[in-house]
Amino acid sequence: MRYLSTRGHADRKQFCEILLEGLAPDGGLYLPEHYPQVDAAMLTKWRGLSYADLAFEVLSLYIDDIPAADLKAICAKTYTEEVFGSREIVPLKKLEDGLYLEALSNGPTLAFKDMAMQLLGNLFEYELARRGEELNILGATSGDTGSAAEYAMRGKHGVRVFMLSPQGRMSPFQQAQMFSLQDENIHNIAVEGVFDDCQDIVKAVSNDLDFKRQYKIGTVNSINWARLMAQVVYYFAGYFQATTSNAEKVSFTVPSGNFGNVCAGHVARSMGLPIAKLVVATNENDVLDEFFRTGVYRVRGSADTHETSSPSMDISKASNFERFVFDLLGRDGQKTKALFHDQLASQGRFDLSADAAFASAAQRYGFVSGKSVHADRLATIRDTWQRFAAMIDTHTADGVKVAREQLEAGVPMIVLETALPIKFAATIEEALGQSPTRPAKFEGLEALPKRVKLLPADVALIKRYIAENVH
Repeated sequence: MRYLSTRGHADRKQFCEILLEGLAPDGGLYLPEHYPQVDAAMLTKWRGLSYADLAFEVLSLYIDDIPAADLKAICAKTYTEEVFGSREIVPLKKLEDGLYLEALSNGPTLAFKDMAMQLLGNLFEYELARRGEELNILGATSGDTGSAAEYAMRGKHGVRVFMLSPQGRMSPFQQAQMFSLQDENIHNIAVEGVFDDCQDIVKAVSNDLDFKRQYKIGTVNSINWARLMAQVVYYFAGYFQATTSNAEKVSFTVPSGNFGNVCAGHVARSMGLPIAKLVVATNENDVLDEFFRTGVYRVRGSADTHETSSPSMDISKASNFERFVFDLLGRDGQKTKALFHDQLASQGRFDLSADAAFASAAQRYGFVSGKSVHADRLATIRDTWQRFAAMIDTHTADGVKVAREQLEAGVPMIVLETALPIKFAATIEEALGQSPTRPAKFEGLEALPKRVKLLPADVALIKRYIAENVH
């Protein structure tokens, strides 16, 4: 299996090369040259597997430069009941007829990002040891990626993490999870700006090829294909739990800001998993909903990026979206580059409404979308608690609200749970008049000493900080 850039670069690379690299040299994102196809016989064989064994089967289709026995051991080490709290790893919970929650938030940092990040940490450590190299991970977080990455990489040999987050824009719990870590290989940088500023800095540093090579910069954001590939696994796991036969279809609703989580669903569907609809649920920052409704992709500036009660989705520039558009446009790298590198940079938008590819997008790729705002969030959290005694977080509430608008008779709808409610306690208290339960290991988290550096949104200053702290 070889990987190519969404912007048409001539290079074809193996998995372990792109694992450590992040963005392609032309600023594009890596995708496999083709999506491996899964047939009915494979689905039948996989249906009874443990999550770790299922992960091995799916990942084996994309990774051929790690010996099978080693990859199997990495999957077995990653997906354990001890780390994720249940034998199923991602248990399905029925809310009502036809509507399910897939629990993805039982890992170390109580968010779905752990599902991929725990694997990524083990893959990085394995590959760096094999090469005798080190890696400096540069990431941006709107709340959950940062802590998931840091908890996966803390104490790992040969890895340092430099994580950018928007100053004051995360929940107190999310900030405390990250900033309380005292490990020497973890560096938190609070940036004066919004998430998109952080993400722009990561891309700018990644596009400085000399700096990237000198300081061995890698990424853990969903621009890293390995992370997205790991997320494909739980679509298969959810499907198997919701169905008894491979003739059945299911739909998934995914709360989305950066398009990584739902892009993994696009990959699973492209592989042949029987998915009817992929429902993109946005908050007030509805860039993706606007695109799927109109064909216009219009990024917003910092001033127009709303601060909401589902803050991990306060994103107006969906970095993973380029992967889907590349597929939508028949994998035309030049056309994709013209849209994302040229048009977005100069005009801040592009318009595919007149393109035949967009007209058939919903039918070909299953995408539909919807939007949820603060009042919807409160109402959904309240309703879900009162009727089902289930407490959900604000992002999952966005998903449940939009999922209900897209229900189809006879097709199970699975909402991907995003995080545990404790991460967004203030809004839960507003909705329910009570605090969410807090796992014992997080008692007193906000009171712990913090280790964080405040810097302006300045690429040169961030580079200098990295250079000074790589030793």
